[in-house]
Amino acid sequence: MKISKLVPLPLLVLAIFPLGFARGDVTLPAVVGSHMVLQRDLPLPIWGWADPGEEVTVVFGKQKATAKADVSGKWQVKLDPIPAGEALEMTITGKNTIKLTDILMGEVWVGSGQSNMQWSVMQSVDGAKEIADAKYPKIRLFSVPLIPSGAPARDVNARWAECSPETVGRFSAVLYFFGRDLQKSLDVPVGLINTSWGGTRIEPWIPPAGFASQKALKKDLDALRGQLTGYQDVLKANIKILRPWFEIAEKAAAAGETIPDPPALPAHPLNSNNASTGLYNGMVHPLVPFAIRGAIWYQGESNRGAGMYYHELMKGLIQGWRTVWGQGDFPFLFVQLAPYKYGGSETALPEIWEAQTATLAVPNTGMAVTTDIATVNDIHPPNKQDVGKRLALWALAKTYGKSDVVYSGPQYDSMAVELDEVRIKFKHAEGGLAIRDDNPLSWFTIAGADKKFVPASVTISGDTVVVRSDKVSTPVAVRFGWHQLAEPNLTNKAGLPAIPFRTDAWNDALPDFPGDK
Repeated sequence: MKISKLVPLPLLVLAIFPLGFARGDVTLPAVVGSHMVLQRDLPLPIWGWADPGEEVTVVFGKQKATAKADVSGKWQVKLDPIPAGEALEMTITGKNTIKLTDILMGEVWVGSGQSNMQWSVMQSVDGAKEIADAKYPKIRLFSVPLIPSGAPARDVNARWAECSPETVGRFSAVLYFFGRDLQKSLDVPVGLINTSWGGTRIEPWIPPAGFASQKALKKDLDALRGQLTGYQDVLKANIKILRPWFEIAEKAAAAGETIPDPPALPAHPLNSNNASTGLYNGMVHPLVPFAIRGAIWYQGESNRGAGMYYHELMKGLIQGWRTVWGQGDFPFLFVQLAPYKYGGSETALPEIWEAQTATLAVPNTGMAVTTDIATVNDIHPPNKQDVGKRLALWALAKTYGKSDVVYSGPQYDSMAVELDEVRIKFKHAEGGLAIRDDNPLSWFTIAGADKKFVPASVTISGDTVVVRSDKVSTPVAVRFGWHQLAEPNLTNKAGLPAIPFRTDAWNDALPDFPGDK
């Protein structure tokens, strides 16, 4: 382009290489906006940007708080907890004034993961009817765009919207059905923040603090640090390339001549939806420290094959999010993957199930089991209503103290060998076990010391099952649902499905898969 007058080099640099956001008016992150739901009964961080040193005042209800923007221009206040109530307004004043309206106090949850969390209401069972019925003005929706970032992003391009037939169709079905059940049960406003991306692994969602929190993830942390160090080295090397261009550009500008294109800077190695931290940086970090009650998670298909290492990654994700949010051990609920006909190993999926079940040992976590609502030829089961409902059962019972809610299906507790039989005891089997259809109990196998599993016959006895086979005289181990196609029929009296398990840790067992028996 032609320059008719001299452009100072610093302005030229900023025009070509934007280093930040324009200064001047007070601004807010997208997640702090009109129609939002703020988390009731918790301290409320409100933040934004202004000129360095500028004083910013926030007025909300009867509260007034003031902060001064730091050298980077960021400011933050923390408001006292507020109970649920009528809609409120908020004003933020610096050199300019921003007025936010229609703000509700209620429950705020984040939903994240890959395609089964991203899967929309319109794609779910009875999607058209669900959309038509979605008239819930006390539910508010916020969808984060699918944009990764090599470094922690400051903001996202999104806004809060009232839940309606016009807004719910493309929203996360699992998160919506979860939130709908909460809103109906608690009778308070619910804010839902969807930040999910199909086909993604867990590593891009983990912040650096998460990798650093687990010794088992040291190799991932070292690789991450290596990439960042390497990128800095590349940038330093590019300074030598940029300096001559600056001289040429400045002379061209002074002479009113065409300024040549600058040399291309290398792409950030983490600016990808496949790179560690890339999605945390672009799609989660801009939400922090917005006060939330908790998070729900549906992911793992893209990490199939990781086995128990997925458990370490889950611990890193949970601890990482809890660290950056600074709210303590907030609830983190997740979905155990559904059966599906993957290629390759038939037990790679059960090994992920095992890792997910192990993650229940992390404080304040919960898991919705989906073995009975799967579509084994479709990796995206359309029944997202029951997935959301089962996550909501965990939240209602464990987060909101609803003591009458049964929230989990039977979970393996212990085994005892009784001559040629094995007695398996379950947790979450109060009132006894049940069968969800008219068939014999399915997907149990039993093995002796030879590690050869064979189909077993099973009988229910209270909160236990007795497992045996004429082919195994001295049993050593039992497996339940240990196949990617397993859709077992064992439940508790509330109809919630039992969690697949194995009592052994063998990697060289000889499985005999019982089909649907």
